[in-house]
Amino acid sequence: MKKLVSILALALMLGACQNTAQNNNTAADGDAGASDSTAKTTLVAYFSASEAHITAQVAKTLAEACDADLFEIVPEQVYTAEDLDWRNEQSRSTIEMKDSTARPAVASKVENMAQYNTIYVGFPIWWYTAPRIINTFLEQYDLTGKTIIPFATSGGSDMGKSGEDLQKASAPTANWILPGKVLNGNPPVDSLKTWIATLK
Repeated sequence: MKKLVSILALALMLGACQNTAQNNNTAADGDAGASDSTAKTTLVAYFSASEAHITAQVAKTLAEACDADLFEIVPEQVYTAEDLDWRNEQSRSTIEMKDSTARPAVASKVENMAQYNTIYVGFPIWWYTAPRIINTFLEQYDLTGKTIIPFATSGGSDMGKSGEDLQKASAPTANWILPGKVLNGNPPVDSLKTWIATLK
């Protein structure tokens, strides 16, 4: 009889252990699901064409400053040095910038754009505005209600009307914070955090 009681007690203990293990596994699964809810809601998207990749450097520092995901806007047809020769009336960039309807193709898309509430969009200033590929990028998505903040690099021009041009032509239903900011010289993280704080 005592042996039977011992066997039953042992069986109950084993069952309790199995239930605990199952509960622990469920909790672990729950943690994994919770981690999805901590996905970043800010994106820094940028186009950088020159060999120096100045805009790319600024974008990476900005992404660190605002704890954002980073996405490079890559053209299907990469720009060569000849393409970027603004002094040549027949260069690719000159022809594109003279045509407000030009939309150079982008090689890839942001697959999870819906998760982002705030999008910083960076580019070099071309002909006092944003390169046409930025229009292409914006027009690929429904940006209704999202906050868009333009930033740029430039050899001498300020933001001008680049933000307003983009808003009007390619994302009129987004919430734009304008005029944006020229960020030359790859400013330090602390300086970018100070600027970001003024946007709230």
